Amino acid sequence: MKTYAFTINGKSISTEKTFDVKNPATGDSIGSASMSNKNHVSQAVAAAKAAQPSWAAKSDEERKSTMNKVADILAENTAYLAKWITEEQGKPMAGPGSMFEMQACVGWTQVPASLDLPVEVIFEDDTRKDELHRKPIGVIGAIAPWNWPLMIAIWQIIPAIRTGNTVVLKPSEYTTIGTLEMVRLINTVLPPGVLNTVSGGGDIGASLVEHKDVDKIMFTGSVSTARKIIESSKDNMARLTLECGGNDAAIILPGTDIKSKAEDLFWGAFINMGQTCACAKRLYVHENDHDAVVDVLSELASQMPMGNGMEDGIVLGPIQNKMQFDKINDLVEDAKSKGAKVFCGGSPLGGSGYFYPITLLGNVDNGHRIVDEEQFGPVLPIIKYKLVEEAIQKANDTKTGLGGSVWGDDLDQAAEVASKIQAGTVWINQHGAIHPMVPFGGIKESGYGVEFGIEGLKAVTRPQVISIKKPVLV
Repeated sequence: MKTYAFTINGKSISTEKTFDVKNPATGDSIGSASMSNKNHVSQAVAAAKAAQPSWAAKSDEERKSTMNKVADILAENTAYLAKWITEEQGKPMAGPGSMFEMQACVGWTQVPASLDLPVEVIFEDDTRKDELHRKPIGVIGAIAPWNWPLMIAIWQIIPAIRTGNTVVLKPSEYTTIGTLEMVRLINTVLPPGVLNTVSGGGDIGASLVEHKDVDKIMFTGSVSTARKIIESSKDNMARLTLECGGNDAAIILPGTDIKSKAEDLFWGAFINMGQTCACAKRLYVHENDHDAVVDVLSELASQMPMGNGMEDGIVLGPIQNKMQFDKINDLVEDAKSKGAKVFCGGSPLGGSGYFYPITLLGNVDNGHRIVDEEQFGPVLPIIKYKLVEEAIQKANDTKTGLGGSVWGDDLDQAAEVASKIQAGTVWINQHGAIHPMVPFGGIKESGYGVEFGIEGLKAVTRPQVISIKKPVLV
């Protein structure tokens, strides 16, 4: 079984201590990754710090050109890296799976390469001129999750290096190899030290977050880990971008033609087996439309083949790891014990992989764990309501606020309801429809800071005002 190295200062680093990475569809080990230690973290940060001034000194056009070379590398290696995503993470090659994730990696590299942050004249009169310049922050410490391991790593890496920062990235210990390999390939077109990796568990992530020479942290993951990052950052005063998931509500307005929207709603809830921060995780349906919605979604669920994502025709894979699998099962069993009605699914499929079927639950409401807690899996609680105002109140009754959606035939009515949802993004007749030009970020316990587009580039820079006194004309 091959061992895969991490990258520091452009060089592959292998260690005697390693850890296995397993395929969640089979339980088999698919390779091992070299284990970093605290010294490696310090070496990676030092390499990034040393490389940053010369990288920042390059012209905007030079960095843009390099980003496009990175995009070419990703495009050329799409099949190879997609295979790693499927084997490590579980999402199928087909459908909105690993090839889709790799296409997103290419797109989210090309778009930042096309954007500019020009100097802004923010004030000018006869006596003075004030310019706002955007400068790189320095060394970015990035911690990527296991659900979209390469795509979210790209979201962190590309804006950072596009704007003149350098990066030390730690991938999830569950999905390490594909990310290490992606960074190894990207480094063939980057100067040494611009992009580095370390690998291991939470202790390695903590070492990176706490390092005195890390100037900003970009993190996607749990609220509990985000709180630890906030606490740790008090010592190095690192800036933070935190995306901590959500418990997104979807509201179907009364009388909506759901058949025309059902497939979009289905994938809005179940893309990547529901293991997506901005999936629809609670569905509020008018009591008169409830049965029709359940029937349509149940029919769609029955048509979606589940299995090992390397097999042809599979569009739904396993849960990525046992901890998440057990959490999903626990939440469903708790709901069943409290009287929830199971419309489809509801129990693990068994076998060697972490397979859990698409599950629709009824006779649940706010106050039940399956509604109040983020399940992060292929389970959708469906809650009846009488009045739209009631649905809005229940949708907002959560500590998180990443996304939400409103589904309806009257777009003006849908937009009015959407404006009342407490979330960073509210979609209409779609859910989770992110775009590399459109800012994305949460409120409440879903974190703070934004990614994507111009605002995402600004988030990895620091503003500098240059104020010029004009000469007095005589």
